[in-house]
Amino acid sequence: MQEIELESEDLEAALRELRQYIDITEGDLKKIYTVAIKHAKERLSLKVPVSDVMTKNVISVKKDANLHEVARILSENKISGVPVVDDMNHVIGIVTEADILYMAGMKRGHTFKDILRHIISEPHPGNRNGNTVEDIMTSPVITAKPDTDIREVSRILDEKRIKRLPVVDDENRLIGIISRANIVRFMGER
Repeated sequence: MQEIELESEDLEAALRELRQYIDITEGDLKKIYTVAIKHAKERLSLKVPVSDVMTKNVISVKKDANLHEVARILSENKISGVPVVDDMNHVIGIVTEADILYMAGMKRGHTFKDILRHIISEPHPGNRNGNTVEDIMTSPVITAKPDTDIREVSRILDEKRIKRLPVVDDENRLIGIISRANIVRFMGER
């Protein structure tokens, strides 16, 4: 933003345009304007668009993908969720480790004890059937636009208790993903 120097004639013109009486001096108005510009610059400098922080090379899957394959993808890439896209790369859902665990019989919001029970093969009453992503994906999915401020994304992640949001263009096509890890990494680099 270019620095703008106010002159008295600018202030006089602004006061005439308002067509009302304001009981402050030109000097007071200059001070208010200067302080307001400083605050606006600070606010704008704190705004960080998702596009500056997101992961751009996103791993995604189709709705007919096999769950064993998705589990392998998550494990090999050390990620905890992937967007589900259609043939035009539109985001139609998301599948996470929690979804796969739920499919395997773990209840949502599972505890460490539940995971241990599952590992030692104790039966869990919540077993569901299905072999594809479509059977367990979350849909519709919450998404973000590339110009969304990361503070807004952080608020959504916290309120919804989720770890990531697919980033989409105006046609809902996948262009990235923003995760809690992306935001933490960005904050650590500042």
